[in-house]
Amino acid sequence: MDAFQWLYSDIVKDHFTNPRNVFDPDKDGNFNADAEGMVGNIKCGDQMMFMLKIREDIIEDVRWKTYGCASAIASTSMLSETIKGMNIRDAYHIRPADIANKLGGLPENKIHCSVLGDKALRAAIDVYLAREGRAGEFNGEDAQIICKCLNISDKDIEEAVRQGARDWHSLQEATKIGTVCGSCKTKAEELLHEFIHIYS
Repeated sequence: MDAFQWLYSDIVKDHFTNPRNVFDPDKDGNFNADAEGMVGNIKCGDQMMFMLKIREDIIEDVRWKTYGCASAIASTSMLSETIKGMNIRDAYHIRPADIANKLGGLPENKIHCSVLGDKALRAAIDVYLAREGRAGEFNGEDAQIICKCLNISDKDIEEAVRQGARDWHSLQEATKIGTVCGSCKTKAEELLHEFIHIYS
């Protein structure tokens, strides 16, 4: 066993081995969620569901379920603890980096796994807003500009992937990103990979 090296922080290990707020049909059968959100694709191994109880825009309770790796499980467990008692607008703006920091960091090749939780959370909040007659209320508020030359955000890249972009060429065709100075290509390709992982 000495040859086995745990590559994650002790916080990650704790949340992976003792995940909080996981949905258990036997125990949580009466968990009447006000909204549910699901992202990912079971065919590629990662899928995430978030269930929220919300009162007056405050998240009172949360349950989640995932098919994913240690990073996805630990990240979502930490996220579920973080958002309890939080206003939905503040919860909507939580980014994967915020959760990774709370976990004491994640291996670089596992950062993409942490995006499933916040995407499912936002999907659930979007469902709640739509049911309240407030569809799209937070859209664009958390956008991050990736290409400053053409003012293209992470949301534009995400939408391009949702519409079928699967490589750098098709992303450029959809958004024109990287066609001026090109300094955004590295970050844009990272996001492209993350969104393909979620939506493909």
